[in-house]
This record gives sequence, C-alpha cells and structure tokens, in this order.
Amino acid sequence: MKKAEQVQFVINKLEELYPETPVPLDHQDPYTLLVAVLLSAQCTDERVNKVTPHLFEMADNPYDMAQVSVDSIREIIRPCGLSPRKSKAISELSSIIINEHNGIVPDNFEALEKLPGVGHKTASVVMSQAFGVPAFPVDTHIHRLMHRWKLSNGKNVEQTERDAKRLFPRELWNKLHLQIIFFGREYCPARGHNPYDCPICSQIGRKSMFHQFDKDMAKRAKKK
Repeated sequence: MKKAEQVQFVINKLEELYPETPVPLDHQDPYTLLVAVLLSAQCTDERVNKVTPHLFEMADNPYDMAQVSVDSIREIIRPCGLSPRKSKAISELSSIIINEHNGIVPDNFEALEKLPGVGHKTASVVMSQAFGVPAFPVDTHIHRLMHRWKLSNGKNVEQTERDAKRLFPRELWNKLHLQIIFFGREYCPARGHNPYDCPICSQIGRKSMFHQFDKDMAKRAKKK
C-alpha cells in the first residue's frame, strides 16, 4: 500500500471497530478531567477511575482543592503512583487556576502547559476532550502503533505527534487518538502481540515485526 492508502485503511478500520469513543477517564468538567489526566501519568485509567471518586468527593473544584492539605491529597492518590509529586501539582495548579484564571481551567495550550505537572500531552487531552480543540495527544500506545504501522519512525513522541497531525485529517484528530488507544489495548499490545492476527498490523505492519515474531515462535518450539 502507498502511504495515503495505509492512512485511509487505518481510519476505516478504526471507525469500523470503534464508532464510539467515550473518554476513558471519568470526569464531570474541565477541572476534574485535568486532575484525572495528571493522575494517569504512569498509571492505568482503570486505577485512576477508582481513585478519583474519593478525591472528588472531598474536592471537585479548584476552590475546595486549594483548601485541602497536600498530605491529604497524597494519601488519597497514593495508588496512582508518584503521589508526592502529583499531590503537590494538584494543590499548586488549583491555586493558580483561582488566582490567575478566575477559578476556570484555561482553554489554551500556553496557559495549560504553565500549570504544575501539566505537560504537552496532558494539555492536549484537556484541549481536545474538554474544549473540542483539535489536538493529537500521543501516549505509549499511539507512539508504538504509529511505528508498527510505518506511519512514523518511532524516534520520539514529538515526531510521532507531528507525523500523526500531518497524515490524518485535522477534523479526525480528537476521535482518532482515542480510537488508536483503544485498538492498542485490545489488539496491539506491547507484549504478546501476534502481528498475523492483528486487524491492522497484518495488513500494513513492518516486516521486521513479523520476522521477530517468527523468531520468537521458533525459539519456543525448540524449547518444547
């Protein structure tokens, strides 16, 4: 397939498999989404969704959160990992949102990325899912799959994001990034991936991936 055909194949297959793309992190508004995305760093969405109800029961807006001690926040979010850093960031960004943004989560990349604990990926998720602004947040799933599908060189997430934005129509970005994440979790994991059975890799995957899989299977056969 030519590159344009590969891109269209991915779009069609993902739309076939995931016509609906609910945001995997439970939230009620831009603020709770921002906190949830921050907590999801190096943590599964499933675990975040178990923790946030307890956190948001205590404080679900920047005004209430700013009144909670960092220690109290840290104790609740401990299961998400990196709790000392994340609790401090949640407390500080809540105060900044109050003092500099009238208690409202800013709806632009520059202001979001200035908040403690908020990098480009987190800002991109908030911009796309809370405010509907076209963005293409790249997580480990998207970075891995774009490389497997020969749509990016896989050098770094910044390059992967540039490639995704260049190849896919802007109006599809917000939905596509979720579709790719869902696909990566269900069909195209980092480990134990069979490219021959993968609905997309089997058609456009890198040859090196098949070669490595065949080698691994041959080694397993010898051990038996």
